[in-house]
Amino acid sequence: MLRENINDLIALMAVAEERSFTRAAARLNVSQSALSHTIKALEKRLGLRLLTRTTRSVAPTIEGEDLLATLSPALETIEERLVALTENQSTPTGTVRIVATDYTIETLLWPKIAPVIKNYPAVRVEFVNDYGYTDLASAQCDAGVRYGDQVSDGMISMRIGPDERMVCIGTPGYFAEHGEPETPNDLSEHECINLRLSTHGALYAWEFEDKDKREIRVKVTGQLCFDTIMTIYRAVLDGHGLALVPERLVEKDLAEGRLKMCLGDYSPYFDGFHLYYPSRLRTSSAFQVVLDALRERG
Repeated sequence: MLRENINDLIALMAVAEERSFTRAAARLNVSQSALSHTIKALEKRLGLRLLTRTTRSVAPTIEGEDLLATLSPALETIEERLVALTENQSTPTGTVRIVATDYTIETLLWPKIAPVIKNYPAVRVEFVNDYGYTDLASAQCDAGVRYGDQVSDGMISMRIGPDERMVCIGTPGYFAEHGEPETPNDLSEHECINLRLSTHGALYAWEFEDKDKREIRVKVTGQLCFDTIMTIYRAVLDGHGLALVPERLVEKDLAEGRLKMCLGDYSPYFDGFHLYYPSRLRTSSAFQVVLDALRERG
């Protein structure tokens, strides 16, 4: 009986955890129709309804919850043992997929992970560039990168970078021709380079803070709009307007006079970048190597 049902029980647990046949099918690398057939066959064999299905969600029935309460710990124990056996290998092996922005990949992830690739040839790392709040399961990624205050509950979070702030910058030539804004609201009189977020296609509202720590959000306008920070950075260097970018990205340009900052008193520091991943994830030897490489140590 167990041998016949084990794969079906794993499928049931995936659907229950993801609350979606679509996400569970992607996680298991099977078609949605095949997964639905598997669950229906399991319910028929057991003579029980295990899942309640609606047009918007999927949830376990009382009987399903009872079965999962026994099933989940047992499968997790088996998985932990398999991972432990894998980690006993002399060479870390596996693929790690990380979703992050291009700025984070270039300035934080790649400098730390590049040596890992050389030192561990059996470890493979895939970066997925995304500016939306992508669900890890939907993106089939092992981990993601967000600012610390944006990490969802239920995720394990690890700091990988220092506190940061977004600063408004332009070239000295731009400021000589157009002047400098004295307050965030003055940005309406300036040529600003927009960032379009992948989430709902919305434009990023520039975020500032006044002396009383009250949030100021400004919707800016201009001729140019990009969907990555790095292209915005190149456009502002070419003198096409003002941009709001991470200060760490432009530190050298500011120091050497290629760019100039404005509205610095309105630019607060906030929690730096964190790597996050599901608490239920049983980390592979490859993932452990990546975690150790990315951990912030100062």
